[in-house]
Amino acid sequence: ICQFIPHLLPTLNSFCSSPTLTLCQMTDLIYTEKELVQSLREYIKAEESKLASVKSWAKKLDALTRVSTSDPEGYLAHPVNAYKLMKRLNTEWSELESLVLQNPSDGFISNMSVHRQYFPDEEDETGAAKALMRLQDTYQLDSEAFSRGKLPGMHSSAVLTVDDCFDMGKTAYNDADYYHAVLWMQQSLRQLDDGEEAVVSKADILDYLSYSVYQMGDLPRAIELTRRLVAIDSTHQRAGGNLRYFEKLLFKQLQELNQSYQPASEEPIQLGTYSRPKDHLPEREAYEALCRGEGLQMTEARRSHLFCRYHDGRRNPRLLLKPLKEEDEWDSPHIVRYLDILSDEEIEKIKELAKPRLARATVRDPKTGVLTTANYRVSKSAWLEAEDDPVIERVNQRIEDITGLTVDTAELLQVANYGVGGQYEPHYDFSRMSDVEAGGATVFPDFGAAIWPRKGTAVFWYNLFRSGEGDYRTRHAACPVLVGSKWVSNKWIHERGQEFRRPCGLTEVD
Repeated sequence: ICQFIPHLLPTLNSFCSSPTLTLCQMTDLIYTEKELVQSLREYIKAEESKLASVKSWAKKLDALTRVSTSDPEGYLAHPVNAYKLMKRLNTEWSELESLVLQNPSDGFISNMSVHRQYFPDEEDETGAAKALMRLQDTYQLDSEAFSRGKLPGMHSSAVLTVDDCFDMGKTAYNDADYYHAVLWMQQSLRQLDDGEEAVVSKADILDYLSYSVYQMGDLPRAIELTRRLVAIDSTHQRAGGNLRYFEKLLFKQLQELNQSYQPASEEPIQLGTYSRPKDHLPEREAYEALCRGEGLQMTEARRSHLFCRYHDGRRNPRLLLKPLKEEDEWDSPHIVRYLDILSDEEIEKIKELAKPRLARATVRDPKTGVLTTANYRVSKSAWLEAEDDPVIERVNQRIEDITGLTVDTAELLQVANYGVGGQYEPHYDFSRMSDVEAGGATVFPDFGAAIWPRKGTAVFWYNLFRSGEGDYRTRHAACPVLVGSKWVSNKWIHERGQEFRRPCGLTEVD
């Protein structure tokens, strides 16, 4: 029937989001990596100590052998020298052998084995790359800005190397996403041409880039790039065949259109050179524009009818002495925000309860009815019961006091963590907890609203009319988090049980 969304605490300046790891889990990985670095230093120290001992042995034995080989018979004529030779070969060389056979890496390898079970896997790395591409699209960021750490409102030392950009492009290429493959392979090539050192070769970059450009329908540029590839590596197994195929295809197209050959544009490939392919989401452009703060439909005339007030829950005894601050966020449908709903202590407790239970958020498959993960919802969530801790019971009671609705028939308190790139595309819920540094708004494409996360506040709206009919205007989406980590808690309050608290209206749309 309605959605009540408190906002929790931020984790700022985090980098990456994957389908299976939240930023709070990735924070643990940072400390794991620090521990491994310390283990690595200890291994290096042990190796250096071992090498120093071997060098000491070598220096001593080198001096002895120089003397003994200069006059073997004279050297052995002395009984002490004869005894020490026997001793060295029988005992001391065995000790040296044992020293050389020692493996100081055992401790490091053991430590690695313990932690490896918590390492990200290939799916996590791919998810992180796709998160960057999702941010790139939503906030219209070019690959160079990303590569140089230049994000809106901030400049960071987090940069992407030639090899990083190449791997980004390869991830897109392997997913047949040639639009992003072109952008990232071009950035990789640009940085390599600027003199940056790399493991990947220019031939490999041109190979992927030329074919991706061909897939985007730009034959003249595909031919020009393939010619560059052939000039670098005339024996490349695909380049020659691709070049002949591209030239033949272009010649055929020009003949059919009765056009003359035009050389490829000398303008570098950048954001906007090619159009992003359409996808399953019809309101994609409106949704992403709202995420950027564009296309908002709140006029000054409408804003003049929005107010803030003290809310006592219709003289609820628990709110009489300390009424809540209520702000109008939108007029129709009516969306309100309540300030100071959760204290910092309550926020920390809720996060503490949720972290061990966080799992990839699911959606219900409309065909099978089975809960499943989906690419359009990238977050982790946990469900908390009143019995889990007194703070959850207090939050549930507070929601009931504020809304005037019973939570006896409501769903459990859901806590979700959207890391950088985390999103939930437009959907209906027929139900928020943190500040974020950039991005992360909840937007309503149907009426052009954007609600920005603010720590400790709660946003409330009805998604059903009093008649029980769905208010389809409330289709909404969680924008990708650009910088930071959004913690949000949802409480879905159902229609059943509210018959006397929110009685039916006289029309379908009351």
